[in-house]
Amino acid sequence: MELSALSNVDLINAFKVPEISSSLDDTSTGSVKRNGAFEAVFNSAANMISDANDYSNAAEVEEMKYSMGETESIHDLQIAQQKANISLQYVVAVRDSFMSGYRELMNLQF
Repeated sequence: MELSALSNVDLINAFKVPEISSSLDDTSTGSVKRNGAFEAVFNSAANMISDANDYSNAAEVEEMKYSMGETESIHDLQIAQQKANISLQYVVAVRDSFMSGYRELMNLQF
């Protein structure tokens, strides 16, 4: 390591304590800033619920086709039902994890 590379380092500003500011509100304009991380998680959860609903609807359509004799493929029916079941189980598992984390946050004492 060359010592000449260290000559350009600003040691006074390198060890400054960062200022803590809230990113939730901007007092000069009164507007609220958006949190991209929460929005991404929320959109992901909404998409997951929508996908689970789509799988459930597809399973119902396959059930109707099979019961009306439009198709004789019980394999397609079972696959659609299994997809709907697995997606619902996944949604419930994510919800349970979210609720567990929420309970942990509510039990914190400051």
